[in-house]
Amino acid sequence: MTGVAARPEAASEIRMTMLHATRGKNFWSLRPVTRMDLQVGAFDEISSAEAAGTTERLVAAMPGLVEHRCSIGERGGFIVRLRRGTYAPHIIEHVALELQTMMGHEVGFGRTRGGDVEGEYTLVFEHRHEQVGLRAAALALEVVQQAFDGVLESVDAAVTELRAIAEGPDTPPLHGRVLCGIIGGDGRAEAQQALRERLEDPEQLVIDVSPNYLLQAGLPYARSRMAIILDAELTDVPPRYQEEALAIKLVNVLCDAVERDGMVICPAKAWEIQDYARDSGCRVAVFAADERVTSRDTRRARAVALVRDGRIVIDGCDGVSDAGALDPALPAAPQVAAALAATTLCTECRR
Repeated sequence: MTGVAARPEAASEIRMTMLHATRGKNFWSLRPVTRMDLQVGAFDEISSAEAAGTTERLVAAMPGLVEHRCSIGERGGFIVRLRRGTYAPHIIEHVALELQTMMGHEVGFGRTRGGDVEGEYTLVFEHRHEQVGLRAAALALEVVQQAFDGVLESVDAAVTELRAIAEGPDTPPLHGRVLCGIIGGDGRAEAQQALRERLEDPEQLVIDVSPNYLLQAGLPYARSRMAIILDAELTDVPPRYQEEALAIKLVNVLCDAVERDGMVICPAKAWEIQDYARDSGCRVAVFAADERVTSRDTRRARAVALVRDGRIVIDGCDGVSDAGALDPALPAAPQVAAALAATTLCTECRR
């Protein structure tokens, strides 16, 4: 008689591969979040329903899980998901939130997504205290491993530890304020340099925001007066974030950091980006590396920049102006966007 193969141990199969906290607005949320990447090994195919007793152990240790609505949308929704069968990364997300709730922090936002490689996952969850969030991630991983392996008894020690951490200092909040953040697939460095050359005060901060850095760590600043979005054709992020919808969502994070009534420089025909900027309380100026700017672009734009006969022409603010010749050795779009950004700093455009 052939015996049934023993289930692998979660403690050895489910492994953390990366852990950090975002400190500013980020791809997932306007609030700081903790991010953890996981490899789950054999548990990519083992759900909570297939591991007898897992749900019962989790609920006994953390009765507050019954308050998690999850995708069901009602009290007890997450328990329903556990009984029907859900997987380790999703469970870790909820446990990390509940551990923080048990130690007194009101948190509720979390997301879990599959990675680009089978068996790899990314999960994020809200935190109120950065060090608490980081430790809650590691403790949640241990709790879920123990639940799957049948050895979870209590989370009291974990909650006590988190309370002690909360009494210590959090990472200082971001106070730095910049003039402009710049994002896009290519041309950020050129736009940064071109804008700096046009500024009266060279000490004003213009930040090149790498899409991958933004995805991994969030914005490196809290507020800016303006933002330049060159495009959403991203190349330095994992393939799934290069898809149009996610790429647009990522670059739009810069709009959320622009002060109310601040300016966002957007590409012509990038209407989803333009609309998001307006919905975020920002004003919009539009640029193109040629003359192809549509009436839809110009109808609500504060100013428009385009290229005509090799020169940058800006319509808006103080009327139509010539912002100089393009440098043929450099890409056109960053030059036009930078010229437009500098022009919108004028008094007439700020009104």
